[in-house]
Amino acid sequence: MSISEELNIVLGGLRSAVPEITAALIATTDGLPVAHSLSSGDPNRLSAMAATALGLGKRICETYGGGEFKENTVSGSEGQMFIYSAGGKAVLGVITKTGGNVGLIHLEARDAASKIATILNRGM
Repeated sequence: MSISEELNIVLGGLRSAVPEITAALIATTDGLPVAHSLSSGDPNRLSAMAATALGLGKRICETYGGGEFKENTVSGSEGQMFIYSAGGKAVLGVITKTGGNVGLIHLEARDAASKIATILNRGM
């Protein structure tokens, strides 16, 4: 099975586990899309923004002495985007409807981010 297929399985499993997830993407830390399940929106633009948010989160953690960056959240009136570090090579972006079970979203997305890191570390 190819790396791309493995990553798409992880994204599919994440979306199946949490019905409130409307889209998910994996991008490199440079902002290039690797895999996504977007039905709308530009994966190139969202990948670049997710990587930028990851970089900003890392810098904020460094500045205030918060240790290693793990995740951040962007909340809007109609939904949220959760951004997770997926090892040193990638970022996982998860887009949800407003009012989702944040605990379940974090639980499943953190697990997915760990799987993504393992797949990419093995394949690169």
